[in-house]
Amino acid sequence: MVDRDAGIDTGATTATDSFISHRNLLFTVAYEMLGSAADAEDVLQETWLRWSGVEHATVRDPRAFLVRITTRQSLTRLRTLRRRKESYVGPWLPEPLLIAPDVAEDVELADSVSMAMLLVLETLAPTERAVFVLRDVFDLDYDEIAQAVDKTPTAVRQIAHRARAHVAARRPRETVSPSQTRDALAAFQQAVETGDLTGLLNMIAPDVVLLTDGGGVVRAAVEPVVGVADVTEVLARLSGALLHPTLVNGHPALIIRRDGRIDTVVALRLDAGLITGLYAVRNPEKLSRMNRETAMGR
Repeated sequence: MVDRDAGIDTGATTATDSFISHRNLLFTVAYEMLGSAADAEDVLQETWLRWSGVEHATVRDPRAFLVRITTRQSLTRLRTLRRRKESYVGPWLPEPLLIAPDVAEDVELADSVSMAMLLVLETLAPTERAVFVLRDVFDLDYDEIAQAVDKTPTAVRQIAHRARAHVAARRPRETVSPSQTRDALAAFQQAVETGDLTGLLNMIAPDVVLLTDGGGVVRAAVEPVVGVADVTEVLARLSGALLHPTLVNGHPALIIRRDGRIDTVVALRLDAGLITGLYAVRNPEKLSRMNRETAMGR
C-alpha cells in the first residue's frame, strides 16, 4: 500500500517496524541457539530477507512468523556450526556478549545466556535446543513451537520434557546471585593481580575445570585443565595482570586488556558457593564485537 500524498509505501514501513520491534527477541533466540553473536546477526539478516519478501497482509501474527523464520534459520546454521566445531582447535566457548544492566536484572533471562548455561545447551541436539529455548526461556506455546521446528505439538511436548530433564541434570544446581558471583570474582581478581592464590583456594572446588578458548589463533590450553593444582598453576602465570570487572552474558565477569584491547574475558560457574568452572575466551574473533562496543562506549 502506498500513501500517494507522502509517496511512502506504508506496507514496507509496517514490515520494517515489525521487524525492528521484535529484533531484540529474534537476536536472543538466535544467540541462545548458536552461542555466537556473529552468527546470530547473520541469521537476523537472513530472517529480514525472507520477511521482506512476504505478503505481510496475510500474516496474522508477525512475532510468531518472525520467530519461526529465525528458528529455522538458526537450526540450519547450528548444524553447520556443529560440523565446524568438530575441527575447532581446543575447547569451544560461546562468544561473550555485553548485556545491558536492565536485561541482567531479569534473572531467568540472564541465567539462560550465562556461559555455564550456554555450554549445557551445547549438549542438546539441535531440535531439542530450539524447543528448550522457545519453551523454557521464552514461554512460547507448543503449537507455535511446533510450526517453528516442523513437528507436531505432541512431539514438541515430548522433546521439551526430554530436553528439560537433560538440562536440569547438567545446569548449576542453584541460582547464584550477582553478589555471590561478584565476591568470587573479586577474590579471583585479587589473587591474580597480587600473585597470592592462597585466598582463592577455599573458593575452588576440588574438581574445578578451566576451559580456555584461543581458537588456534592465540595461546591457550587445547585440553580442559582439571583440578585445583593444575588450575592454580595456570592462574599463577597471570600474576600481575590487571583485570577489570564488567557484565558479560548477564553475569559479572572480568576482562584482561592488552595494548588497549580486550585480550581475555573470564567468566565463572559457581555451585554451592564454590568455583567449579572457569571460562577464558581469548579467540580474537570472538572478542571483536566486545572490542567494538567498548571502544564506542569510551
